[in-house]
Amino acid sequence: MNKVNLKEKLALFNEQWSPKIVGELNGQYVKLVKFQGPFVWHHHDDEDEMFMVVKGRFRMEYEDRSEWIEEGEFIIVPRGVEHKPVADEEAHVLLFEPASTLNTGNVENERTVAQLERI
Repeated sequence: MNKVNLKEKLALFNEQWSPKIVGELNGQYVKLVKFQGPFVWHHHDDEDEMFMVVKGRFRMEYEDRSEWIEEGEFIIVPRGVEHKPVADEEAHVLLFEPASTLNTGNVENERTVAQLERI
């Protein structure tokens, strides 16, 4: 039952697109990640994902539209929805998703992080 300071945790790493686990509850992970540039088009067959912007902003692209997610806002991407996060400048993002969620969903490539680090 320890509190977590997001700013302190985010200061512990610099790499982009590499989620870090900072909490766990009810089979869900709370993760922090830094975004910059485009990610990869993907979807998750079995999991919804929540993205909350702690600092900066990013654009969530969908097949038919895109939406800016600003600091202090969050968006939930339902399972099965093809999406691609894009950050023109570095964004710090909190993710809330089932522990089984692979960061690249149905795609495995150089951005896939199979074993997440806990910080």
